[in-house]
Amino acid sequence: MSTLKKEYPLHLMLVPGVIVTLIYAYGPMAGLVMAFQQFEPLSGFFKSKFIGFDNFRYVFELPDFNQVLWNTVVIALFKMVLFLLVPLILALLLNEVTKKWFSRFIQSAIFLPFFLSWTVLGGVVIELFSLHGPVNAMLTSIGLEPIMFMLDNQWFRGIVIGSDVWKGMGYNMIVMLAAITGINATLYEAAEVDGAGRWKQLIHITLPGMAPILILLGVLSLGGILNAGFEQILIMYNPTVYEGSDIIDTFVYRLGMFSQQFGPAAAIGLFKSVISLGLVSATYYAAYKYNNYRIF
Repeated sequence: MSTLKKEYPLHLMLVPGVIVTLIYAYGPMAGLVMAFQQFEPLSGFFKSKFIGFDNFRYVFELPDFNQVLWNTVVIALFKMVLFLLVPLILALLLNEVTKKWFSRFIQSAIFLPFFLSWTVLGGVVIELFSLHGPVNAMLTSIGLEPIMFMLDNQWFRGIVIGSDVWKGMGYNMIVMLAAITGINATLYEAAEVDGAGRWKQLIHITLPGMAPILILLGVLSLGGILNAGFEQILIMYNPTVYEGSDIIDTFVYRLGMFSQQFGPAAAIGLFKSVISLGLVSATYYAAYKYNNYRIF
């Protein structure tokens, strides 16, 4: 009880955040009941007909669902791997830079796109890869035919993955640089005395020292494996590239907002959330069991 009295101001400071979380994160979860209803907006939650799992059966039998699920997994997997690999390589390279002013300049330049919304960056990417954009101008200048990047399923998928990694890699890079900074410097000094070069120091000191943050980022990334980038794809894609870039979130958006099929849209959203929860739980358990790593 005495501890609670001492920490009372801290608990009081948490109240606004808890209230906002309850309203905006947990409150909307009441709408999940639509997944089990033939929902009619005029009837509301209480008067709409309850139809059990019919919405789920309807969604899973849609001809586009398998392709949408495949697109989501492929795009998200590539993003997840590159979101760890690219920032890791950048962090390791920047850690070797001795000129601090140059290192800070590169960090700032790489981190800058993270602060820009997809409304801005989406327009930039579309202009860069448009038929008459700079990329096609370069191809034409070396004698190649221009490519309709934004209308080709394979090219568009690569652009989506690459541009998202470019936008977000600065954040993970800073996190990894902080993890490298936290490694005990005496370990490197002892390794040098034992004759270990920079490569062996990287393998035996730097990477093991970064393991906890890499595991944490991996767990968080796997939890969002079905979040392949709704805002980014919604801004950049078009009906021509639905086959290669339509993901669960954009499919739900079109199904609910354009087709007015609120029940099936809610069913897909619930399906996605359950799978994501299972993946996060399994990854966290594996990290705890095999690496004795705990977030809490």
